[in-house]
Amino acid sequence: MKTRIYLDNAATTKTSQEVVDAMIPYFTENYGNPSSIYELGARSKEAITDAREQIAQVIGAKTEEIYFTAGGTEADNWALKAAYEAYKGKGNHIITTSIEHHAVLHTCQYLEKQGAEVTYLKVDENGLIDLDELEKAIRPDTILISVMFANNEIGTIEPVKEIGLIAKEHGILFHTDAVQAFGQVPIHVDEMNIDMLSASGHKVNGPKGIGFLYIRKGVKIRSFVHGGAQERKRRAGTENVPAIVGLGAAAKRAAQTMEARAAKETELRDYMIGRVLEEIPYVKLNGDPVKRLPNNMNFSFRFIEGESLLIMLDMKGIAGSSGSACTSGSLDPSHVLLAIGLPHEIAHGSLRLTLGEDITKEDLDYTLDQIKEIVNKLRALSPLYEDFVKKQGK
Repeated sequence: MKTRIYLDNAATTKTSQEVVDAMIPYFTENYGNPSSIYELGARSKEAITDAREQIAQVIGAKTEEIYFTAGGTEADNWALKAAYEAYKGKGNHIITTSIEHHAVLHTCQYLEKQGAEVTYLKVDENGLIDLDELEKAIRPDTILISVMFANNEIGTIEPVKEIGLIAKEHGILFHTDAVQAFGQVPIHVDEMNIDMLSASGHKVNGPKGIGFLYIRKGVKIRSFVHGGAQERKRRAGTENVPAIVGLGAAAKRAAQTMEARAAKETELRDYMIGRVLEEIPYVKLNGDPVKRLPNNMNFSFRFIEGESLLIMLDMKGIAGSSGSACTSGSLDPSHVLLAIGLPHEIAHGSLRLTLGEDITKEDLDYTLDQIKEIVNKLRALSPLYEDFVKKQGK
């Protein structure tokens, strides 16, 4: 048995050795500034071009439509803020959802202070938006629709292709936060009518601090960082060449392994979900049971606190989470779980487990044994559970 079972791959992934090996020469040998005209700089520039091509191939984009950022959060900020600035002459209305990552939600709140009007679409109990509600929300002054590809907490995959078609029919820009979906499920920006797409390296066994924004050619998005002429004058600053190389290598690797990885993770995911629901009473699976990321499981256990469960699992060598790593310091229940209709007391008892490529069925068996033991211990300490059991016995 492993000394540590890592089941928080939605928060971050281990950088693969293959990716690390690709990056190292750009720290120590090919360290030239890509903007320099001499040969050492040209090597770095060529490496950036190669990485751009690797990423473009994964999503069916053109190489010149890929712009490197410091991560998914920056890419989301860039897409929303720059779109609003560029198109506010046409209108000031943005449509998004109530379950977006805070990189989108907080940016929308910022834009509301700048004069934007934002519609936050509700979702059903599985986290899916209603396409009819999306259609009804569109106004003559709607300039942007931003709906995440797959939710980072409950794993639900939204009907992105259909959303893209609606946006295209109405002449509205469509942005999707694909941080969780990139490298996990097939994405084709043309077939899905996606105008902008955000992704991050550290979710696909690449390095942290690097991501990209896909911007369809012809979309009038202005510079986000001002200064030099890097990224075709749209994002200034000397490029993080090693990280860019790592992101390219990780994207290529993810595409090559996606089909086999997804099949394995889906089988393990469904195995674990089945056992949890069958062997532990008063537990709910959050998210769509079918339209979900291959590696995502999210459960709510009644009569316990998720934080206590996480701490006790950590003591057993198991790493999980209660939701987004970006809100782990918050005492408030997940906005995603509240949006799908869970009451506060049940939302507080949630556990997200996300698989990686090295997880085995034996790892999950051990994890389930520990969850069962810990849930029983925590419920034994709960007056609410004691009262519930007494009422059930009447």
